[in-house]
Amino acid sequence: MTAELEALAEHIREGRRIMLFTGAGISTGSGIPDFRGPNGVWTRRRPVYYQDFMSSEAARIEHWDYKLEAWAAFRAALPNPVHHAAVRLEDAGKVVAVLTQNIDGLHALAGSRGEHLIELHGSNRLVECQSCHWLGEPEPFFEEFRVSRLPPLCQCGGYLKSATISFGQKLDPAVLVRAADAARRADLVIALGSTLSVHPAASFPLLAAERGTPYVIINRGATDHDDHPCVSLRLEGEVTALFPTAVETALA
Repeated sequence: MTAELEALAEHIREGRRIMLFTGAGISTGSGIPDFRGPNGVWTRRRPVYYQDFMSSEAARIEHWDYKLEAWAAFRAALPNPVHHAAVRLEDAGKVVAVLTQNIDGLHALAGSRGEHLIELHGSNRLVECQSCHWLGEPEPFFEEFRVSRLPPLCQCGGYLKSATISFGQKLDPAVLVRAADAARRADLVIALGSTLSVHPAASFPLLAAERGTPYVIINRGATDHDDHPCVSLRLEGEVTALFPTAVETALA
């Protein structure tokens, strides 16, 4: 084991209120397409902005067409060793929050508990009415759209959209309050597979670190926080290999 991995394991041993912050780098290990990378989804599909979705049927069709294209990969994806390692830490009573930017729902599928899991950007595994805020399973609506090519509507007449935060859409204030509270309570923050470039999500690890909480980053490739003076430990490499190894070592 490298010195960096042993140092991470020691941080985990000592942590009692760990906040895990996860990004797309853990989802790719489950077959979820990357969005922002050089070969990412957004190099060939333009994101649909929330205001356009609400005002234009063509934009709503584009949203549903994109979500339908991606649905097979999301539906088939399974949690990987990072998701399971997070649950291991929860079971050990060491986690205050699993704060994720990911919309794949894999933390929940792995068994992360609702009291710990904070999905900042929502989940693709649900659809939400933009009027009455009803939530439901997406599969029947994908089938409806596949046949009709018309964007589905809620029983109340409102527009149905994946229960994710679109560009230009405000994050749920209650979710932000939960995230800030977790950052204030954490005694260790570990960022996993994130470039830490999306805001306000990336501000939460720093909210904890700037009050003296140890801050560890594991990622393949540079992050926006690499040179921040609050970073305690930086590991470069594949998060699906490094993090589970450190967790198993710490809990052995």
